[in-house]
Amino acid sequence: MDKLTMKPQGTEQINTNAIAQLFPNVMTEVKGEDGILRRVIDFDLLKQELSPHIVEGEKERYQLTWPGKKEAILQANQPVEKTLRPIQADSSNWNNTHNMYIEGDNLDVLKLLQESYLNKIKCIYIDPPYNTGNDFIYRDDYSQTVEQYAEASGQVNGEGLRYFHNTESNGRFHSDWLTMIYPRLKLARNLLNEQGVIFISVDDHEVDNLKKVCDELFGEMNFIEQLVWKRRATPPNDRIIGRNHEYIVVYAKNASQVQLYLQPRSEELNARYRNPDHDPRGRWVASDLSANGKGGRLVESCIYPILHPQTGEGFMPPANKCWLYNKEKMDELLADGRIGFRENSGAPYLKRYLSEVRDGVTLPTIIENGGFSFDSAKELKALFDKDTFEFPKPTSLLKILLKTGTIDDDIVLDFFSGSASTADAVMQLNAEDGGNRKYILVQLPEPCADRSEARRAGYETICDIGKERIRRAARKIKVETDAVIDYGFRVYRIDSSNMKEVYYVPEQLEQQFVLELESNIKEDRSNEDLLIQVMLELGLELSLPMVIKVIEGRQVYLVAGNSLVCCFEERITRNVMKEIAKEKPIRAVFRDSSFASDADRVHVEEMFKSLSAGTEIKVI
Repeated sequence: MDKLTMKPQGTEQINTNAIAQLFPNVMTEVKGEDGILRRVIDFDLLKQELSPHIVEGEKERYQLTWPGKKEAILQANQPVEKTLRPIQADSSNWNNTHNMYIEGDNLDVLKLLQESYLNKIKCIYIDPPYNTGNDFIYRDDYSQTVEQYAEASGQVNGEGLRYFHNTESNGRFHSDWLTMIYPRLKLARNLLNEQGVIFISVDDHEVDNLKKVCDELFGEMNFIEQLVWKRRATPPNDRIIGRNHEYIVVYAKNASQVQLYLQPRSEELNARYRNPDHDPRGRWVASDLSANGKGGRLVESCIYPILHPQTGEGFMPPANKCWLYNKEKMDELLADGRIGFRENSGAPYLKRYLSEVRDGVTLPTIIENGGFSFDSAKELKALFDKDTFEFPKPTSLLKILLKTGTIDDDIVLDFFSGSASTADAVMQLNAEDGGNRKYILVQLPEPCADRSEARRAGYETICDIGKERIRRAARKIKVETDAVIDYGFRVYRIDSSNMKEVYYVPEQLEQQFVLELESNIKEDRSNEDLLIQVMLELGLELSLPMVIKVIEGRQVYLVAGNSLVCCFEERITRNVMKEIAKEKPIRAVFRDSSFASDADRVHVEEMFKSLSAGTEIKVI
């Protein structure tokens, strides 16, 4: 039986394997300091493979670079020896929901999601820190907790109150921000499907750098637009020029295949379509019949008089213009009643019917109907009866973006989720249009300030605020709409691997520890913990239905029917194994210690060959 590594595959290994498939000749071997031979890439040879010219040393080139870029690439590529643990006590409707809320560093979480959600996300929205000098925590050592970092960097005083210096004196330059955002966007791109799109909120501090990073990671050809959101009704008085906007940068995974959807037409726009002559084809609006020609050149066949059917008066196109159609096509439209004549001037016009236009309008580059910052503050205060979170984005803005980027059962990812506005917006939108969108939210459990309203209300971390907001928003939407949608969410929390360190580095095991470390699984981990880590390694979505079946007192987990069947009990009897085999699972996973002897292993393998020959059996 094959053993699961219970360790996420590093991005660098995935990339190396892909390069080896394309250019096997660039692969070589080197001996490391430990004396072990490893397969590596000959980068000089790879450069030559990718160049039509002889490659000779470094040359000046157009590129984005900063102190720390190599570190950022390394952060994205390094594997993470962590896992996600299910927290059912904090979840809502665990068994039936497809939504997820994940607590932890989003860099680690994005790495853990690479297998399970590769090319599966339709829309990503993030509102990362703007690097203004008072909103950005950058950690060089990701083993530090937020509290440790805040204290070490002088961001909290002796009473635990947080304060911030200006950007320069606090050492937070553009390089730090770029090193933070680069690996996260690099990993996030992998999760988007070919029709997918990412929306990134940003202000003037880093918008230029953000576009350069996205040009490099997504490709300039996949830039869609830089939207402007009017965030204040009136400009502030404390600036020479009152800034009342922010930006939303939009990129596609593949601009040639991206699927964006229309915004609803406004009532004002629909009101323009009327039916004063009771046309059986319905409401219409008068449209101009003239054109500028093709490429600015007038088309001779489209210059002729249109005769008024009652008066016989002929109307030529306006100066330096021609008609939209040639005379033959125009005669057809006249006969079909598609050409009308104005009462005052008698000039002809084309009747465009409401039934012929698109059901909506494209998203404009300037968003003026997305609500304001104070709306989002009022929105959150209405849910909590107090101020619990600073600077959330209004759900009215997020709904506009989600209407543009998603439909039906698409998955939405937000890995800077803050107060969970995205989850609120997804539920509202599903209730309005009957969609079944799903969300994945990720948030670092940053502690609330000791004297803040949130802490006084009993919320220890931002995650506590986010989870409670989803619960309250769900109740509110349910009462107001009675919509039958998914109001639940599964909570996962990032933690160290379920496997003991010796499982990964057995050469470090000393003889006297053999008996103590007989089990490779940590004592404080549950069977549910093991199940989730197995699902991550096998690339299964964490929202799949999970059912527990008890066979002779042993807990057996069935994921998505028979997609995966797991039993992590010690010393599983042959009869239990037989019942599991009868489920005909695609994959079956057991503990190594589930088998009393090698003979039991062989017996189980033969049993599966007989009852479920297609099952892939693995052990941990």
